[in-house]
Amino acid sequence: MQINQITPDYAASPQIMPADADTIAAQGFTIVICNRPDAEVPPAQQSDAVRAAVEAAGMTFVDNPVTHQGLNMDMVHAQTAAAAQGKTLAYCASGTRSTIVWALGQAGKMPVDDIVAAAAKAGYDLNGMRSQLETLS
Repeated sequence: MQINQITPDYAASPQIMPADADTIAAQGFTIVICNRPDAEVPPAQQSDAVRAAVEAAGMTFVDNPVTHQGLNMDMVHAQTAAAAQGKTLAYCASGTRSTIVWALGQAGKMPVDDIVAAAAKAGYDLNGMRSQLETLS
């Protein structure tokens, strides 16, 4: 499992497995957000399977499935609100969608250069979103 820390309280990750839940909890995460639609993964990796393991490990699980075409500001606001409740790990296929949703939620709260730099430090290139982030700021 690869966890890419974006801020002290928010990280993105590629797909996690139910068996990863105890390790995630041991790293201090209290919220796990699934940004991956169930249609993309086999049953053992779908949100219900991961939710059961995450909740058994004492964390809160939030299902916020995102597709690039379906991403909207309601999803961004829901994720931002959930992440505000504690140290958060959001996952999808590579972590990119989870980083994009985070970035959109930070527009207007953080300078765009800081958003892009935090994502880059975690391994995600959001330079192509710069104008969209500036529009939202």
